[in-house]
Amino acid sequence: MSATSEPVTKLKPKSIVAAASGNVLEWYDFTVYGFLAPTLATLFFPSEDRFASLLSAFAVLAVGYAARPIGSVIFGHIGDRIGRKTALMISVLMMGAGSLAIAVLPTYNQIGVTAALLLVAIRIVQGISVAGEYTASGVLLVEQARPGRKALTGAWVAFAMMWGCVLGSAVPAAFSSVLSSEQMTDWGWRLPFLIGALVAIFSAILRRHLTETVVAADEAFKPSPIWLSLRDHLGLILQMVLLLIPTSVIYFVIYVYAVSYLGSEPGVSSADALDITTINLIIMALFVPVCGWAADRFGLRPVFLAGAIATLVLAGPCWWLMHDKTVGLVFLGQFGLTLASTAGWALSITALTRMAPDHLRCSVVALGYNFCLAIFGGTTPMVATYLVSRTGDDFAPVYYMIAATLVSLPVIWRLPKLIGKKQTST
Repeated sequence: MSATSEPVTKLKPKSIVAAASGNVLEWYDFTVYGFLAPTLATLFFPSEDRFASLLSAFAVLAVGYAARPIGSVIFGHIGDRIGRKTALMISVLMMGAGSLAIAVLPTYNQIGVTAALLLVAIRIVQGISVAGEYTASGVLLVEQARPGRKALTGAWVAFAMMWGCVLGSAVPAAFSSVLSSEQMTDWGWRLPFLIGALVAIFSAILRRHLTETVVAADEAFKPSPIWLSLRDHLGLILQMVLLLIPTSVIYFVIYVYAVSYLGSEPGVSSADALDITTINLIIMALFVPVCGWAADRFGLRPVFLAGAIATLVLAGPCWWLMHDKTVGLVFLGQFGLTLASTAGWALSITALTRMAPDHLRCSVVALGYNFCLAIFGGTTPMVATYLVSRTGDDFAPVYYMIAATLVSLPVIWRLPKLIGKKQTST
């Protein structure tokens, strides 16, 4: 007997908004951290070597993602045994509490190394909490969507994520434009995190009336869903990781690493880098539903393949443009990579949900998604920084993006078979 029963009623727009809203907070907070990494580096990891400070700040970003597998265990169990709605409420409130904690956190100058340790601890808690956010909300929406609209419905989760990224770049940019650099370093950096806490409260209020996916009573007496997922579906989870690698790597290269790197180069100010990124994130957000519609019409594989091929063709030329000293060309380079990577974000949750077995959906999807983000997502800015410093080649991140895309191609090609096999077995 399946652990879940998919409702046949039409999914209401307010349910989509409520389920997807926490993804705004998740990606708002992590984007804010990435964009404020240079400031946080000086406040929490002071060093005469700017590279060492920035690397430390990016390492804390990676630690937050490294904690996601732990969250997969916790929230996968909650989602599959108690319910998707419960997982969503807990995750968004934990994330908001973490944002508030950072907003009031003393700096290194105030309490010494304890400040850095507390920052790491908060990011770990947030990493655990967000592990259940994207997967639980996406699974709930895709499984309740009517046939022929699943990819578009799942795309709204990515749409919310992108608007979280937009806010995560726009809010620091807005504060940077109205505050002096001294004010921003002194106290202005706290304000974006405070706003994140407010977003969490708003999301929790929206989610009170979500429709829960029914969890079958007989599943409560079975072994842990995480254990069953690892025992019976480890190969599927690894294929999910491979499918998502380019999505994770490319995003963090062009929107986190590049912003910090380019903002420190002559010709493009930090404000210019934030403005360019904000505009391109808006473009990505608007293009996400188009990819979802296209996948419902033509299939997941063709749209995924189009994005992968575009990445292989455009990665080098677009990265070259992003290293120009002309703002317009930098924008054009990031724009090209934005369009190439949008399909992956738009279709990921739909693909993972349709690949996963019904009674273990939250656990299998959470493990695949969060292991990928932990290993290949949050570490990307740190890896890119290290590769460029070690090799002296500014194009090292391009090779990383191309390699990530190539390893995903076999899984993209097998998508129809993977989804068909799952449907046959459930």
